[in-house]
Amino acid sequence: MKIYNTMTRKKEELKPMTEGTVKIYCCGPTVYNLIHIGNARALCVFDALRRYLEYSGYKVFYVQNFTDVDDKIIRKANETGKTSLEVSENAIKEYFIDAQGLNVRKADIHPKVTDNMDIIIDIVKTLVEKGYAYEADGDVYFETSKFSEYGKLSHQPLEDLQAGARIEVGEKKRDPMDFAVWKAAKPGEPYWESPFGRGRPGWHIECSAMSRHYIGDTIDIHGGGADLIFPHHENEIAQSECATGCALANIWMHNGMLNVDNKKMSKSAGNFFLVRDMAKEFGYEPIRFMLLSVHYRSQLNYTTEVIESCKSALSRLYNCRELMERMMRSAKDGAASEQAKTQAKTAKNDFCAALEDDFNTADAIAAIFEFVKKINIALSDNDITKEDVKIYLDEFNSLTNVLGLLYNKNGDEIPEEVRALVDRRAAARKEKNFALADELRNKITEMGYIVEETKQGTIVKKA
Repeated sequence: MKIYNTMTRKKEELKPMTEGTVKIYCCGPTVYNLIHIGNARALCVFDALRRYLEYSGYKVFYVQNFTDVDDKIIRKANETGKTSLEVSENAIKEYFIDAQGLNVRKADIHPKVTDNMDIIIDIVKTLVEKGYAYEADGDVYFETSKFSEYGKLSHQPLEDLQAGARIEVGEKKRDPMDFAVWKAAKPGEPYWESPFGRGRPGWHIECSAMSRHYIGDTIDIHGGGADLIFPHHENEIAQSECATGCALANIWMHNGMLNVDNKKMSKSAGNFFLVRDMAKEFGYEPIRFMLLSVHYRSQLNYTTEVIESCKSALSRLYNCRELMERMMRSAKDGAASEQAKTQAKTAKNDFCAALEDDFNTADAIAAIFEFVKKINIALSDNDITKEDVKIYLDEFNSLTNVLGLLYNKNGDEIPEEVRALVDRRAAARKEKNFALADELRNKITEMGYIVEETKQGTIVKKA
């Protein structure tokens, strides 16, 4: 499998450091509010990557942190009269509701800053002892000039980065480019005891400490949104590599940014969308489908038309699966055809080829829809056997599951009494008792469901 490495600006072969196991660290959210659609893109992309690696035979060790100490959390705590811990714990609880709605599996470990303060303080001490960081009245700053490769991820020389840097009021750093790895406590803020005095970590140091503690000095894949390349990931590299002497990650994988109606999403622009609000209007699954429908490195433009299109595309997939499940009950017995075997194998090969080439989910989804066309033609053949249908259905389910799609089981949502009426109606139509068939259709409609006749069979779904 080849993945575009932000560090080298080229596609590189994935070569896990531990044979058969891929170790991934993905930067998680700062937990002070519900997640927005931009957060959701990284969640869905790296969840799907994890699923595909497992499908390919790898074991995956996946770590995604929660930043539960931050200025935004402290500000919200002060505004609401709650403690910072109460704010962050509630946001984490809400995060898992949205993540589950998006069919994003839990990481193997979700480390929190507040649970890992000892290892964070330890890496700060290491940086100070090695001369890469310095103390200044309770603050501790990383001295960027001591790391000659600073800027290598964002591909900007230090002098260019310095041009836009400045020292904020109250900061005591030696150079505008230096950044805090430990902040002295301010009145009313949460703090921890340390050799540098009471305080809390800077934002960047937490990931350096936790990735090293839970994965090791070097990660196979470090993931996150493109907005994290600078300064967050750039600073992570500087801290980690100065502390350990090892490369922080072999592959840096970043998903592209998200626009809304061709404008950058921001609160100030009034086009800032929370996943929870979008899910109430469109459902969670169309959001996941939309976020995977374009290549992860491409910019994604969200519009109402786009997500409505995704809903329609999902309906086509659900209808195809529903037809195959119904055909499994009605198709004749017999051996599997070479056509079914070949078409299923071709679909799998095309799907995997897309994902092996820099995880191109857009082309992988296109391969699924090409497979759907062939399935629908095959299902219209009266001579199709149950074995044929099973081959199609098994491969279809396998491929959609890799992308974490079709997790709302339509069949499970349709009550048994509705199913019984649908079967009775099918029998009435077969006996040419159309008056009874119409009567049963009306009953089904009154119960809130729609019956549609297609060349491939009968579809029943919610109205």
